[in-house]
Amino acid sequence: MSNSAVISARVDADTLALVDKVSKAHGRSRAWFAARAIQKMAESEAEFLAFVQEGIDSADRGELIPHEEIFERLKARRKSRA
Repeated sequence: MSNSAVISARVDADTLALVDKVSKAHGRSRAWFAARAIQKMAESEAEFLAFVQEGIDSADRGELIPHEEIFERLKARRKSRA
């Protein structure tokens, strides 16, 4: 058995009804749905934070693209789609 912890959260009636609808459709409990939702959100946020840190690290190393160059790239892309 894996280690687990209990988390308590308040949700509004509409959200609870949606959780019940989705968890029932999967044949699962509210607890299963909540645990899965928390896991997916935490993974997504961790991925985003790593992406941001990658950008910060790149900037710290001086690996930057001048604003004018970005502007020109966007302008060229827009022009190629027209």
